Amino acid sequence: MESIKQLLINFGTDMKIRGMSEHTQRSYTQNVERFLRSRKQPAKEIDESEAREFLIEMLREDKVSTGTLNIYNAAIRLFFAVTLNRTMNYLQLPRFKSRKKLPEILTRDEINRLINDCANVKHKTFLMLAYGSGLRVSEIASLRVNDIDSKAMRIFVKDGKGGKDRYTILSHECLCVMREYWTIYRPKHRDGWLFLGIKNKTHISSAAIEDAFNKQLEKAGITKNVSIHTLRHDFATHLLEDGVDLFRIKELLGHASLSSTTVYLHLANTSSGVISPADRFEV
Repeated sequence: MESIKQLLINFGTDMKIRGMSEHTQRSYTQNVERFLRSRKQPAKEIDESEAREFLIEMLREDKVSTGTLNIYNAAIRLFFAVTLNRTMNYLQLPRFKSRKKLPEILTRDEINRLINDCANVKHKTFLMLAYGSGLRVSEIASLRVNDIDSKAMRIFVKDGKGGKDRYTILSHECLCVMREYWTIYRPKHRDGWLFLGIKNKTHISSAAIEDAFNKQLEKAGITKNVSIHTLRHDFATHLLEDGVDLFRIKELLGHASLSSTTVYLHLANTSSGVISPADRFEV
C-alpha cells in the first residue's frame, strides 16, 4: 500500500506533466493531503461518498466559501481520475453554486491618494504596476528587468495565469517612479529580478507586496474591504470608462475568455452621458 506521502508525490508529477502552475500544484496538493488525512481508510478504499462527506463537513464545520470548496472538489477529482486512475460518479460531487458578488473597487481619487501619499518608492512602484498596468501581484513579484520595454512602453508578462505570456501597457508615470526606484535600489541578481526578496536570494514574495499595500491603505485612511488585486480591477474598470474596448482590455489582463472581462461592464460607470428614453418625451 502506497503511503500518503508517495501518493502526493505521484499527484505532483501528474500535475507537473500537465503544465499546471506551481501555485495550483501547491494548492491542490495541500487540499488532497487534508482530504486523505481526514479519512480513516486507505486511499484505495475511498470512494465518492467519502469525498462528498468531506466536502459537506467542510461546509458545515469550517464555514469555508463555496469558491474554496470548488477548488477542493477539483483537486480531489483530478487525484482520483489521474493519480489513482479510478472512475467516480461525479454527479455525487457537484460544483457548489455561489452568488456572484461584484468586487469592491476604489475611486480614482482614492487611488490618487493611495499612490501619492506613498513615501516608499519601492512600494509606490508596486502600486503603479498594479494600477497602471493591471498586473497580478504574482506577476509584479516575478518581474525581471528585461521585461520592461521603455521604448515601446510595454511590459512583457512571462508565464502569467494559465501559463500564458502577454504584453501589457507601461504608463509614463510608472516608468518615472520605476527609474527613481532603480536609482535608489539598483537590484542585482543573476536571474534579473526587478524586486528582490529577503537577503536578495530570489524575487520578492507576493505576501510582502500585499503587506506593503495594506500598510499604505491604512496610511491613506481607506477603510474599504480591498486588496492589491483591487488595483487590477480598477485598471480594467477605468479603461472601460475611458472608452477602451472590452476585447483590448481582455488581452491586457490576460484573460482566457471574454466572459471573465465582462464583469467590468457592471463595475464601470458607463451610464455617464446616456440619456434615458423616458427623458425623450414630455410627461
